Amino acid sequence: GPPPHPPPAAPIPTPAPAKPIVATSVPPCPGSSSSTPLCLQPYLTITENTSEVFAVKFNPTGQFLAACCGDGAIRVFNTSTGRLAYNLQRGSAMALPSTAVKFRPDVEHIKTKNVLISADALGNLDHWHMTSGKCLHTIKEADNQIFALDFRPDATQFATAGKDTAVRIYDEQTKQCIVKMERGSGFGPNAAPGHSNRIFAVKFHPTDPSVLLSGGWDNTIQIWDCRAGRAQRSIFGPHLCGESLDIQGDVILTGSHRAEDPLETWDYGTGEKINSIKIFDDGRSDPAQLYSAQFAKAGLASHSAPPRLVSCGSSGTNEARVFDLESGGSCVGVVGGMSRAVFATDWSPVENKLAVAGGDASVRFVNVVEKAKVVGDENVKVN
Repeated sequence: GPPPHPPPAAPIPTPAPAKPIVATSVPPCPGSSSSTPLCLQPYLTITENTSEVFAVKFNPTGQFLAACCGDGAIRVFNTSTGRLAYNLQRGSAMALPSTAVKFRPDVEHIKTKNVLISADALGNLDHWHMTSGKCLHTIKEADNQIFALDFRPDATQFATAGKDTAVRIYDEQTKQCIVKMERGSGFGPNAAPGHSNRIFAVKFHPTDPSVLLSGGWDNTIQIWDCRAGRAQRSIFGPHLCGESLDIQGDVILTGSHRAEDPLETWDYGTGEKINSIKIFDDGRSDPAQLYSAQFAKAGLASHSAPPRLVSCGSSGTNEARVFDLESGGSCVGVVGGMSRAVFATDWSPVENKLAVAGGDASVRFVNVVEKAKVVGDENVKVN
């Protein structure tokens, strides 16, 4: 069977506080293919975090990064300095790992900014006000472990999913569950489709707010109609063990925790597989065992533009990789050297900066840059 998620890790010794490494004219990360004009450049490494990280998310302005930690805390770091800015903790001695986090989108109709939601392995769902450190609201999903969260782009609803195989949609204003979507009992053409095992990723469609995608251990991606409260259709194949599901334009991205074809793209309209992105171009057959996969967000003309950059994080090789779909899926670079699995990657919404984190407790930031500009001004970003 699949490994437990996340794998239990031995306690991590508290490292001595270290000053963040700020890139000056540092050499690029290894692994850039000759067929892409892009490479990765290390920007910052946060080493004073003391607990493994299971999820990371940038805030809407890209100035902060929230990290879900194994000791139950949500630590928020300044992305330009690497300093710890806010430490959100439930204050319970029984803290279980924090498993998922999402910032509420900044939209005109909501006055309060800097709100985020987090979930833990006890089924608690907390709304936090980042800057004051206050927990604004807590929802308890009895007998559930929540592994996945997403906000609808207009911030009016959010979705949760996890161990009990149901996807719940909540109203953001009332904090009430308005629809619970799950597999129907029975078999045959009339049984409602849905998930039969743990769910590790939920994702609202970027332009159709009534559509939600989800995936997990049962080797299916379910495409739900939130108004009807049931799955319209499904894609068979991807085995998800983390936040490794994304959609951009008409392309779905999945990252599977397995050796064969871990990183794949699918046509949203037809459900057909488009491509399998080769993780290793040197013929290696190491099992990548992906925990995260995501399209870059910045520099896109619109939500319907075809995606270009893809990130993935793995436990098989304890590294993150970035690929350039405009160059045939060639490797832009490798963020390696971690002693433990990479559980989480996230792209900044405002620039092509990637955050990478996992079992070794560090958080690394890298920028995507044009190779031609690496020797010159390291502040030049590619959008």
